Amino acid sequence: MKEENNKKTEVVIEANDETVIAKPKTTLAKAGKRSAKAVEEVKAKETKELKKANSEDSEKPKQTIKPTRTLLERRGKNYKKVAEKVEKNKAYPIDEAIKLVLETSNTKFDSTVEFHMNLNVDPKYADQNIRDSIILPSGTGKTVRVAVFADGKEAEDAKKAGADIVGMDDFIKLLDKEKLDFDILISTPTLMAKLGKYARLLGPKGLMPNPKSGTVTMDVAKAVTQSKAGKVEYRVDSTGIVHLGIGKVSFGDSKVRDNLNAVVSNIKSNKPNSIKGAYIKGLFLSTSMGPSVQVDISTL
Repeated sequence: MKEENNKKTEVVIEANDETVIAKPKTTLAKAGKRSAKAVEEVKAKETKELKKANSEDSEKPKQTIKPTRTLLERRGKNYKKVAEKVEKNKAYPIDEAIKLVLETSNTKFDSTVEFHMNLNVDPKYADQNIRDSIILPSGTGKTVRVAVFADGKEAEDAKKAGADIVGMDDFIKLLDKEKLDFDILISTPTLMAKLGKYARLLGPKGLMPNPKSGTVTMDVAKAVTQSKAGKVEYRVDSTGIVHLGIGKVSFGDSKVRDNLNAVVSNIKSNKPNSIKGAYIKGLFLSTSMGPSVQVDISTL
């Protein structure tokens, strides 16, 4: 028997068939934290706190959980009004879909007609990472600001072709200040190494020149002319969808249809040989802040 810190313990031997079990038995101290009075006070305090917590929970008013509203219910009145013209889950023939998309544009500005095509591809594979550039027959409807990173003869050719920003050292100073007052950047192959340090600035904004998009070339004059004429670049996102603006509402049915046909034809020509079965899974058209319209892909 040993006493330590006012705590008395003793060993109790119990017989259980052939097993002998030794258990320590604690006894209350005469004074201090382990005394009978202190233990009772702790229990009384715990009981009081438990009752207080239960009473607070019962006094709280019950909150009613409102059901989540649908996306259409959260829209504005003007959107709801034009959205009624679009039949849900219906795929419209291409001509009817274009007409409906233009009718349902309710913005005060000249909205962009948006093209969203879902392809049966996996961008993780190099041959299925669909990417290309195309000149839209009717243009984009936007004023494109073109910058050319070049010197010497190429810089002079770019200025004659109508480039908005041309230069090398002065242009680098603009990049150092993170001034990106342009929509497209064209560079000659020999100067691409100097743009490498600005990849983190240009890359996320889609401004880094790339040979596949035709923005890395020695014929900068041709690249500038094409960019001004309505050249656009498209690329599938991580889910295999191509998002692209194919014109303005002010273009009318025929011009939008011409641009759409050009984009669809270009995407079809880039179909990977490894794709089996249907290549195009779906197509939706919409305008800025307008409802989307599903297109019957059999009418493309």
